[in-house]
Amino acid sequence: MKTLIKSAKIIDKGNDWNNKTVDILIEDGIIQKISDSIDIEADKTISCENLYVSKGWFDSSVSFGEPGHEERETIENGLLTAAKSGFTTILMNPNNTPATDNRGAISYIFSKASGNAVDLFPMGALTKNSEGKDLAELYDMQQAGAVAFGDYKKSIENPNLLKIALQYAQNFDALIQSFPQDNKIAGSGQVNENVNSTFLGLKGIPALAEELQIARDLYILEYTGGKLHIPGISTAKSVELIKAAKAKKLDVTCSVAIHHLLLTDDLLSDFDTRTKVLPPLRTQNDVEALKKGVSEGIIDMIMSDHDPIDIENKKVEFDNALPGTIGLESAFGALNNIFPLELTIELLTAGRERFGIESPIISEGKKANFTFFDPNENYVFSKNHIFSTSENSIFLNQELKGKVFGIFSKGMFVANQ
Repeated sequence: MKTLIKSAKIIDKGNDWNNKTVDILIEDGIIQKISDSIDIEADKTISCENLYVSKGWFDSSVSFGEPGHEERETIENGLLTAAKSGFTTILMNPNNTPATDNRGAISYIFSKASGNAVDLFPMGALTKNSEGKDLAELYDMQQAGAVAFGDYKKSIENPNLLKIALQYAQNFDALIQSFPQDNKIAGSGQVNENVNSTFLGLKGIPALAEELQIARDLYILEYTGGKLHIPGISTAKSVELIKAAKAKKLDVTCSVAIHHLLLTDDLLSDFDTRTKVLPPLRTQNDVEALKKGVSEGIIDMIMSDHDPIDIENKKVEFDNALPGTIGLESAFGALNNIFPLELTIELLTAGRERFGIESPIISEGKKANFTFFDPNENYVFSKNHIFSTSENSIFLNQELKGKVFGIFSKGMFVANQ
């Protein structure tokens, strides 16, 4: 099958075709030709006004309800949501019921995702049932296809457990993730500990809870060696700690959720449970430090931290609501609001290599793995822009910039319609 992409401007830093408007011919999923103009009869032609193209986007933190909470999101609908949001590769968190903590669970997820345009790679739980007591079957899960191991949004309270995990994982070059929160400091906190939490009468989670955990984890990593990824940092001091660790040549990477790059705890004044996330929204000073950390390369990748929560667990009193927000649909429009386009695309395509996943290449003879978009359309994000089963978006009613047209991956075109 021949697919012809007409008059698309390529955004791919370092590529000879970067910032050039070209035609692209794809045959049986392989890029056959890239040229200023291609005049050929094709089975399908992709042509849109103000069409831009980049290599397919990547998200390192996506949660679906299935198995166990299909009412929140099924794998099938979640992958369609990812495709319509511009993502061709996602990592699925192990926060299912039961937890993804064994070879069979990894195989099940692969089977549910097969035949889809989006590549789904599961992450395995670090501990059995994500209870933080005993290591799960890490090697068996890796052999089944798991790309990293961590307990989603759950801290490794026992430092010896992290030590053992980092030492053991080196035997098969596995990546360990550690959620950055000291639960004894965080306690029963609901939001960032700050003047806003005091004014609103909500229990706070101090920045110290995150920073102590990161400092501890980095000391352990320095002792053990191995590979550590810290997902979703949210404070200015956390950026400094990661920067210092990298200066020591420790094998550590980190990510930041997109909402932590734009939004602050000032949003909490309405007690809207869509703004309840973990880590909590922080201060403007933290937002600026995180953006600087991204621009300087200290923060290695962004993540949507897409986490569908059903209405029964969101539309309740703030203290009783589950933390989490969907984020796939708003990812591009939010990032494109605060960073130059080339950096936005660089962030949306970064991170695959850290998880042992091959990154797409826009070149003749390579597999076609594209995201199509228009970076210039401004709009207010509404429920009409949500494809997820759950509608718990922290970006509802926010002004965003940039529209996704769809993706081309594994020989399939999925349009955002």
